[in-house]
Amino acid sequence: MKTIFLFISLLMIALHGCNGDAKIQKTNVVIIFLDDSGWADFEPFGEVSLETPNVVQLAAEGCAFQNFYVPQAICSASRSALMSGCYPGRTKVFGAHGPNGWGLDTTFSTMGEVFSKAGYATAAFGKWHCGDQPETRSHARGFDETCGLMYSNDMWKYHPGSPEYWGKWPLAYWENGEVVIEEVEKADQKNLTRWYTEHAVDFISRHSQEPFLLYVPHSMPHVPLFCSDEFEGKSGKGLYGDVILEIDWSVGQINQALKDAGVDQNTIVIMTSDNGPWVVYGDRAGSTPFREAKGTSFDGGIRSACIMKFPGKIEAGSISTRTLGSVDLLPTLCSLAGVPLPDNTIDGENVWELITGAEDALNPHSYYAFSNNRNLEGIISGDGRWKLHLPHPYRTLDPAGADGFPGRYVQAEIDTALFDMEADPYETTNVLTDFPEIASELISMAEKHQEKFYSEMK
Repeated sequence: MKTIFLFISLLMIALHGCNGDAKIQKTNVVIIFLDDSGWADFEPFGEVSLETPNVVQLAAEGCAFQNFYVPQAICSASRSALMSGCYPGRTKVFGAHGPNGWGLDTTFSTMGEVFSKAGYATAAFGKWHCGDQPETRSHARGFDETCGLMYSNDMWKYHPGSPEYWGKWPLAYWENGEVVIEEVEKADQKNLTRWYTEHAVDFISRHSQEPFLLYVPHSMPHVPLFCSDEFEGKSGKGLYGDVILEIDWSVGQINQALKDAGVDQNTIVIMTSDNGPWVVYGDRAGSTPFREAKGTSFDGGIRSACIMKFPGKIEAGSISTRTLGSVDLLPTLCSLAGVPLPDNTIDGENVWELITGAEDALNPHSYYAFSNNRNLEGIISGDGRWKLHLPHPYRTLDPAGADGFPGRYVQAEIDTALFDMEADPYETTNVLTDFPEIASELISMAEKHQEKFYSEMK
């Protein structure tokens, strides 16, 4: 009898240990989403004169993805695509929604809702901008803990272009579904990056024994630029450099918190930006080597630097030129974490084999689509080789502004154009007539996408 009792006791201990290990080993997710950061703002993407050791370390521990695309180069559309895994044409979230905007409809599940339903602790600390109604704010969309702004930090009474208009709505700071600062002042903006970071570090510490999803959508480096006193003047490269240094500090704090909590080995960390730089602000904007910038469907607007780290699964210190899209993150992370996909239709695909660099992996997408506001403007082939622009107007800089005041855009137009992105990543030479078969194939794809997502808008 004693032998049987001992055997049962040992079995119970073993089973308890196995269950505990399984719980600890479940994949955590951390997404750091910058606002208007330039592709070349950080190493190892650009040749920068500003040292950002924490971002460099994150890249050294993971992979730098050079061809990562968002489907629309502006705030609400890009963020809603990330959260839902859907193109803007499906969700009808275009452009940047202002105060009281409905945002992402509740018929589309957010990443927070999907992971929360699967038993994950969830948090969103930063700029939400996927809806500013009681039903569409972050705390109502699957995130257990929240803090930050509901929309862009320039939508306030100190807006340099139209303060009278934006001053109609107080820019509030929220925590856990409640307003804690009714009207954000400049002194508050200086603390945004720090507040988001402190919440993120605390969240990791408190939830290290359960699976979690942490989303940190920074308000910076979107104008108006602010940083805490600790970083003001520290870069020697102006206010934009100071802001980048504080973001680098934030990345380091979050990365270290994962290590301190003992969960870095089973956590995937993703750092990227919602779109390219807002170059009309000149010295208050980031940099990109690609054509045009935020608000356009050229690569300066829709190609964002991206770093992914997952120890033992993503090769440390690697660089990838494979083409990926932000709409793919939701289904890929769901697969990685064993979390069911949302009930609604999504457009993203599981691209884990592409992320890990599997030798024979092919992109499951034949193309990625790019839009601006309510207009489909182009597509790029799934392998990233060919990019098609449909005829459309676009804004181009002439000239840049300075010291927090915007410069000026002028309108330009592009006709149907095909670019060989391997030979010409800066989209300078239209090769439409040189490759008629490829052009015809991409035009056909674009027409089908147009019919599927935009036909009711005609």
